[in-house]
Amino acid sequence: MSLRSIVRELKEMRDGIGNTSRRGVASRHSQRRTKSHIVPDITLTSLEPIQQGQWANIPSELLLDIIRRVEETETSWPARAVVVSCASVCKSWRAVTQEIVQTPEECGRLTFPISLKQPGPRDSPIQCFIRRDRETSAYLLYYGLVPSENETDKLLLAAKKIRRATGTDFIISLVADDFSRSSNAYVGKLRSNFLGTKFTIYDSQPPHGAGVQPNSRSSRRFHPRQVSPRVPACNYIVSTVAYELNVLRTRGPRRMNCIMNSIPVSAVQEGGNAPTPTSFPQITDDHFCSVSAQEQKGKDPIGDLSNSTLTELSVQSQGPFESLVLKNKSPRWHEQLQCWCLNFKGRVTVASVKNFQLVAAVEPSHNVPPAEQEKVILQFGKIGKDIFTMDYRYPLSAFQAFAICLSSFDTKPACE
Repeated sequence: MSLRSIVRELKEMRDGIGNTSRRGVASRHSQRRTKSHIVPDITLTSLEPIQQGQWANIPSELLLDIIRRVEETETSWPARAVVVSCASVCKSWRAVTQEIVQTPEECGRLTFPISLKQPGPRDSPIQCFIRRDRETSAYLLYYGLVPSENETDKLLLAAKKIRRATGTDFIISLVADDFSRSSNAYVGKLRSNFLGTKFTIYDSQPPHGAGVQPNSRSSRRFHPRQVSPRVPACNYIVSTVAYELNVLRTRGPRRMNCIMNSIPVSAVQEGGNAPTPTSFPQITDDHFCSVSAQEQKGKDPIGDLSNSTLTELSVQSQGPFESLVLKNKSPRWHEQLQCWCLNFKGRVTVASVKNFQLVAAVEPSHNVPPAEQEKVILQFGKIGKDIFTMDYRYPLSAFQAFAICLSSFDTKPACE
């Protein structure tokens, strides 16, 4: 059987599995969810049993060769969905597929949902764009250079802006029509203080290999027996974003810095590595936690917590290592254009106060090579009405980069 015929059968099998899954979801929900181009990374124990048929009996050497050839051939979406289909055939296919598919840092490609929590490539950035919907206060992150004419862009993440009396929340999800924290699609959130000058990024799962802890004063909102084992009921502080106050109202771009509590500064040193999760953890009863009483009342943890509590959370977040700090790259003043300019290499075309580039803020004692210090880790900018580009690279993940960019959309009267 040729590789082309195998790929064709895998596509048909994927469509069949999708139809079965949609029929099951339709019986439980009145509305159909919008599909992300990356299928949810869920364990086989939570899926309906997959029938072990003729595909499960393929010799391991042949199976390895088939999946490797498919993975090397289908490098871009939507064709790369075939690779995901391989992992949906049976347990043996899933194990081999996960073994072959590399992380974004290694191959520069996004395949499974966990890829959105893994660091980007070191050499060239992953290029995405964000579409803002003013009517619904939604922000959609797509994979690609610019929006396509036939609207076949692939959704990565979606965010919903929710205004509160003491600040703003951005709820981040894998799909564009479900922003509930009780959903498997929930991946985290961004919360601001009242002035819009400080933001906290929360992750639904603890960072891989890091010492980040949830709020120690949080109390359970649900009884363990009332919650599905996969409900992401925890929020872990993984990063903070701060914008400098512009008290004198001087003209100029916003100044910001990001403390990446889950990434050590050694990640940008020679031979360093950033934490790389390999799967979404299975939540057990011991992992269940919820927001604190202050969060339940709608209070802002940044503005309302005492200094001692905030320090305690910071120490817990840093763990045994020194956290990486990012700062915005200083623009230069263009005399002829009479404006501040940055070299976005053609990825940004419209002047905006939201445009920025982030680089590592390191000290001489960190022994970071000069070339690494000048490397742009994240850049964000406007290219049209409600359309913005987002390019990120190692050591940031797509989720972290998206959350940082969302902070630029919030109103900041004290910073401009």
